Amino acid sequence: MTGMADKSNANGKGTPVLDEVSKSIIEQLQQDGRRSYASIGKAVGLSEAAVRQRVQRLTEAGVMQIVAVTDPLQLGFGRQAMVGVHVDGAIQPVADALSAMEEVIYVVMTAGTYDVLCEVVSTGDEELLELVSGRIRAVPGVRSTETFMYLKLAKQTYSWGVR
Repeated sequence: MTGMADKSNANGKGTPVLDEVSKSIIEQLQQDGRRSYASIGKAVGLSEAAVRQRVQRLTEAGVMQIVAVTDPLQLGFGRQAMVGVHVDGAIQPVADALSAMEEVIYVVMTAGTYDVLCEVVSTGDEELLELVSGRIRAVPGVRSTETFMYLKLAKQTYSWGVR
């Protein structure tokens, strides 16, 4: 596989190791996900076809995804919030259950005050109340939650580069 090689990590799972050209392609797409393969090729010194193949391999390997980033509040979702979750027992089953909920758009297991943080969207207060009180708190292993309602989005970026 040109540009990526599998390297086993401590748990035996393969982790792609990226060369500088693949990293440059990722940076180009972080700046503008609609950038053409031809213009990326010019910037990184590859043909359009070679860039297309690398992007396909990077997406298939789970290194990146190309999506439209939207503002949920402008798409009919009246509420957006972060929910901190305290878990009793194993964290992974709780994270998996939260990930399966359509309104939950981001889930991360953390080291700190909360075991899991999840970002949620809802059409309004009633739907948010039902989601948090009726569904998230009902997940086996959830001990308690704290909800942080978003008032205004100050910054959201996905162009942090690569290392």
